[in-house]
Amino acid sequence: MDVDSELEFDMPGVLRMYKTGRVERFDGTDTVPPSASGDPATGVFSKDVELDQAAGISARLYLPPSVEPGKKLPVVLFFHGGAFMVHTAASPLYHRYAASLAAAVPAVVVSANYRLAPEHPVPAAYDDALAAIRAVVAACRPDGAEPWLSAHGDPSRIIVAGDSAGANMAHNAAIRLRKEGIEGFGNKVNGIVLLHPYFWGEEPLGGESTEVGYRGSFDRTWEFVSGGKFGTDHPYVNPLASPEEWRQLGAGRVLVTTAEHCWFVERARAYAEGIKKCGWDGELEFYETKDEQHVFFLPKHDGDNAAKELAVVTDFVRRS
Repeated sequence: MDVDSELEFDMPGVLRMYKTGRVERFDGTDTVPPSASGDPATGVFSKDVELDQAAGISARLYLPPSVEPGKKLPVVLFFHGGAFMVHTAASPLYHRYAASLAAAVPAVVVSANYRLAPEHPVPAAYDDALAAIRAVVAACRPDGAEPWLSAHGDPSRIIVAGDSAGANMAHNAAIRLRKEGIEGFGNKVNGIVLLHPYFWGEEPLGGESTEVGYRGSFDRTWEFVSGGKFGTDHPYVNPLASPEEWRQLGAGRVLVTTAEHCWFVERARAYAEGIKKCGWDGELEFYETKDEQHVFFLPKHDGDNAAKELAVVTDFVRRS
C-alpha cells in the first residue's frame, strides 16, 4: 500500500489527513476579495490588514458607509467557524455575514484569521484569539496604527463574537482575558456573542444522542483538533466541567444563540442555564430558532429566520 494513502483522520467533505502528515481541505477553501469601493449589497467597505505582524494576526476589516468623521462605533471582533480546521475571514459565507453585521448595527467589524488545526492544534486558536483582542484594543487608541479603528473604534464597546468553533474561541478568549488582562484596558470586554457554540462533553446532555458512533465522531474530532491533549470534559470544550473558572468570564454581557436541530443545541441551552448558576454576575441573553440546523444563517442568509437572528445580534451589539 502507498504509505501516503493511509488515513489518520477523515471528515468527509471537510478535511482529510494522511499518516504522512499531508492535509487536504475540501471545505472553506473558496475566498472572495475585500470591497475597497464598497460592497454592492450593503455599501460596507472592507480591507485586509495585519493587526499584529509580530503575533501573526491578520484580519478583514469592515467599515459601514457614511460614517461621520470621528464618530465612534461598537467594534465586533469576529472569529469564523469551521471546526478549528477550515475557512478564513475571506470565505464567502463569512465575508457576507461580517458585511451584513457591520451595516446593520452599524459597527466596525474585525473578522480575524487564526491558526488552524491540525497543523496548529488547540490551544493555538485561543492564543491567537487573545492576541487579536490585544491588537484591537491597541488599534482603537487615538494613536493606533489602523485608521478605521483609531478613528471609529470605541474600546469600551468591544464585542467578541464567533460561530461554532469561533464561538468556542470567543468564550475561551474571554476566560483568558479575565486571567491575564490588558494594561490600560482591563480584563473584561463589553460582551461576547456565541452563535451556535461548539461545546461538547463525555456524557450526553438532555436530548443528545446516546448512539456510540454518533458521539464517537464528535469525540474523535475534538481529539484531532486538540492534538490528543485535552479530553471532551476539558473546560476548553465543556465549560460546565469547571464552574469556578467559568464564573471568571471576562465579559459583562453574553448572548448565546442556537437552533432546534443544531448538533450542539443542548450544550448552548446548558451554557445559558449554567452561567447564571456558576456565579458570573453579568447580563445573559439566549435566543433559539425553531426548525433550523447548525449555523443555518450562513447558507440561508436571505431567509426570514436568518434575518431575525441577525436582528438579535444587532440589538445586542447596539446596546453595548
